[in-house]
Amino acid sequence: MTHSSSPSSASPVPVALSLGSNINRYQHITHALDALSDAFGALVCSPVYESESVGFDGSNFLNSVVLITTTLGLDDIGPILKQIEDDNGRYRNGPKFGPRTLDIDVLTYGDLVGEHHGIELPRRETGRNAFVLKPMADILPDTRMPGSDLTYAQLWANYPKEKQKLWAVPFEWRGRVLS
Repeated sequence: MTHSSSPSSASPVPVALSLGSNINRYQHITHALDALSDAFGALVCSPVYESESVGFDGSNFLNSVVLITTTLGLDDIGPILKQIEDDNGRYRNGPKFGPRTLDIDVLTYGDLVGEHHGIELPRRETGRNAFVLKPMADILPDTRMPGSDLTYAQLWANYPKEKQKLWAVPFEWRGRVLS
């Protein structure tokens, strides 16, 4: 299902964002959190996890999921996220699977399901990759993934843990211990 526009109203919408970096990882995740906080206000942050790269041979990634609440439409959020990536040296001409200074992806936008502004919601890797699913289960354990009858905690409980390894790493942001 494709929609010509995404919701934009005075009603705040929860949006889950995936953060990933495998180049100057701590610096770029910190800068992303700062920029997201400046742009959207209060953040709900998962622990920060380290995981092996998926889809290519490369340095380990740091990954996190951040929940924002916004009245902006999905089409208005995208340019903000791209600007944050660009401000952190994101190189867009490389291979799809490769090293990243910073990658920010919209995982969910409220309860939307299907393709919206070229983004598949919920994002396909939300239920497929440990580095997304585990942080979602951390911050939204009792929430059902849009389009699913299962909560993130249930999806994580059913996830084959040997498929992808990840582990929490020490991480502080603005005096808050995230993990």
